[in-house]
Amino acid sequence: MPETTTLLDELAWRGLLHQQTEGLAKHIASGARVAYCGFDPTAPSLHIGNLVPTMLLVHLARAGHRCIALVGGGTAMIGDPSGRSAERPLLSPAEIDDNATRIRDQLDRVFRAANTAGVTMANNAEWLREVRMIDFMRDVGKHFSVNFMLAKDSVQSRLADGISYTEFSYMLLQAYDFLELLRRDGVTVQVGGSDQWGNLTAGVELVRRSAATEAHAFTAPLVTTSSGKKFGKTEGGAVWLDPAMTSPYKFYQFWINVDDADAGRYLRMFTFSDRATLESIDAEHAVAPHERRAQRRLAAEMTTMLHGAEVMQVVAEASRIVF
Repeated sequence: MPETTTLLDELAWRGLLHQQTEGLAKHIASGARVAYCGFDPTAPSLHIGNLVPTMLLVHLARAGHRCIALVGGGTAMIGDPSGRSAERPLLSPAEIDDNATRIRDQLDRVFRAANTAGVTMANNAEWLREVRMIDFMRDVGKHFSVNFMLAKDSVQSRLADGISYTEFSYMLLQAYDFLELLRRDGVTVQVGGSDQWGNLTAGVELVRRSAATEAHAFTAPLVTTSSGKKFGKTEGGAVWLDPAMTSPYKFYQFWINVDDADAGRYLRMFTFSDRATLESIDAEHAVAPHERRAQRRLAAEMTTMLHGAEVMQVVAEASRIVF
């Protein structure tokens, strides 16, 4: 079986493949590609839901493709309307830059833990904060009709209550990132969560029209629990990657406490263990679910990845003593 088919099959088996542009498999199969994923620094930390698209970069890099983790220091000046029912409060450049630095450190921990040497970091503030408006309107805006933009879910969901021109224009800025990264690094693939599909396909359209070259995108699904609740939420709020916002102990406990119906699925999505290992854990868990082997393996691997083996040992022992 070709490597790229194996990669996409692996992503599908792990529950990490949702939407894709036509011809993606063939495009990746034809050689090593450069892919990117954007991360929004409007908060000082990513949360565990952001690990879903991060895993797409991890698996692409492990399959031999070059990947770029793009922190949105420029797009954060505008604010992404996707999944939002109201306008985002605008942050200052200093706040965004501080958030971007912290998020780069969080991503770096994940990539080092995954041993993905093929992932590099970038920040779109480098080019977006210098863009001249008239040039942007001529070079980017001319490729998009208002009808195309109005049809996107991120805009449609806000029409009843109103959306500012600022947030309405967000998809054009993200599309421009794709074109800029094509010129700088040869990027031809963008990945993200399924809530970003409209923005991703806008980038694909811009690259195809402006640069007359092949471009593709694919997404991971938005994750919910088996009961339908939003993934990564607790009574105390979101589960953050920053230890100052969610302690390593609480982080560990989140994974220990996931439902039996979710444990195996999360192991496939968020860990790097191979299929044989995970299927063995599933079988052991099915025989003795009360021993919570899947949850303990999940909590150990996730805490080690984000906070290190020594911290994981300390919080695992604390959890054992308490419970």
